[in-house]
Amino acid sequence: MRTQGWMVRPTCLPNHSPHIAVIHLDNIYCAAHLIPIFGPSPISHNIKPHHCYDAFQAFYVNKYADHHTFEIAA
Repeated sequence: MRTQGWMVRPTCLPNHSPHIAVIHLDNIYCAAHLIPIFGPSPISHNIKPHHCYDAFQAFYVNKYADHHTFEIAA
């Protein structure tokens, strides 16, 4: 079943280091609910929520979590 969701992933610089920037709080419009895209490898039971961004290569944006967010992003 396809959910027609958006896939997002972190960007990297040409030397494969993460592309990082500081964003001012006034520029953040709303939060997004990200769902990890699981691969074929097993996931450690010791993973903590704050390690998810580093543990997964890509995410789906859950457009069904908040209908207001979906209206903005669509």
